[in-house]
Amino acid sequence: MPYKNLEEYNTKITEDIKERYKRIIEDLGEDTNRDGLLKTPERAAKAMQFLTQGYAQDPVEILTSAMFKESYNEMVIVKDIELYSLCEHHILPFFGKVHIAYIPNGYIVGLSKLPRIVDVFARRLQVQERLTEQILDCINDTLTPQGVAVVIEASHMCMMMRGVQKQNSITTTSGFRGQFEKIETRNEFLKLIGK
Repeated sequence: MPYKNLEEYNTKITEDIKERYKRIIEDLGEDTNRDGLLKTPERAAKAMQFLTQGYAQDPVEILTSAMFKESYNEMVIVKDIELYSLCEHHILPFFGKVHIAYIPNGYIVGLSKLPRIVDVFARRLQVQERLTEQILDCINDTLTPQGVAVVIEASHMCMMMRGVQKQNSITTTSGFRGQFEKIETRNEFLKLIGK
């Protein structure tokens, strides 16, 4: 069976972005008619739409589509969720891991939904601090659990490729609500994710 591309793009938007990328590449001094660059403006236009698809997705809808009444009331952790986003300051990637925990309060959520909401917020122009809060608040406001914790560890290409050019720095952000504001619950979470 031949390869089938499942990505779909708005033709008008793709064409508009493609023309802008073509001009940028030319302004940088390259020849967009060169063999290796012929399709680059279109590829870049599609890549940018893919990398920012979170604007068109509703994280609350994703969570509520898989909420289940359940009496379980201990900590639920999904750790080492892969994260890929674009820094809004330089439109360069940052990437790393997200660790999420919540303590149910009558409802649990399908486990795959937590990584999905990470992707929704990450697939926007972002800063790591806001991304942490958006994930945290979405889970807290939608599930209304006893508590929520989010920790993000990421490497930022804007610090690695340009600027200070520090290759081994990791940025860590965290947020806690409800029961996780208590030091013993927070410490249990941090121990379980290896921090």
